[in-house]
Amino acid sequence: MSARLTLALACCGLLAWHAARAADYEAVSGGAFRSALSPDGATVTVKPYRLRARPVTNGEFLRFAQAHPAWRRGVVPALYAGGGYLADWRAADDFGDLPADAPVTRVSWHAARAYCRSEGARLPAWHEWEMAAAADAGRRDARDDPQWRARILQWYAQPTGRLLAPVGREPNVWGVSDLHGSIYEWVEDFNGLFVTSDSRSQGEQRTLATCGAAALSLGDRENYAILMRIAMLAALNAADTVGTVGFRCARDESEERP
Repeated sequence: MSARLTLALACCGLLAWHAARAADYEAVSGGAFRSALSPDGATVTVKPYRLRARPVTNGEFLRFAQAHPAWRRGVVPALYAGGGYLADWRAADDFGDLPADAPVTRVSWHAARAYCRSEGARLPAWHEWEMAAAADAGRRDARDDPQWRARILQWYAQPTGRLLAPVGREPNVWGVSDLHGSIYEWVEDFNGLFVTSDSRSQGEQRTLATCGAAALSLGDRENYAILMRIAMLAALNAADTVGTVGFRCARDESEERP
């Protein structure tokens, strides 16, 4: 292979990687927000931020792993990703019959964070994800609508299939899509969602999460779909890789796009 051809291929690879990084991030204005984690209707303050419009896909994560070989399947240490890491893929560089534009799953929290850093971003905090997920196509907060809650809950009643639908469905008022009806999503503070003054050890936290006892202290008990999501995330370890868990990234509002 000539030096000129080698350089051309390298440039093409670099351009493809930069194109992969150019994901759309939508502005979420932040403000006072009634979180399901807040007892007695108390609110939290969420700073303005930008959230990735769609979850990270198989195709995007493949390009990331090719550009960052330390995160390829079979290479990542067990400390950072369990044995199920990208297990649905045919090989380390081949996601097989999975749609390229479907959400990537079976990635650990560590791998999700690494991907977001490569995009000049980070994982969203729970309150950031929850605020965006409270919206529908016309309202910033649709959670008090029983029909909206029932529609979301229908997803949890459906069997989980191996082949997920492509991303980009039903954007909400913020322009963010796929927050419901597709996957669970990693958040930065997933392992602190059930930590309270009465539950400070990891063992106690996981018992509360799996038994559902912690839901008794949550503020939005009617929004069962969100309570299920909280319990799911709180029961995970950072190296876990689950077929229903993917991720998207976030940026502070003050950060410029790369």
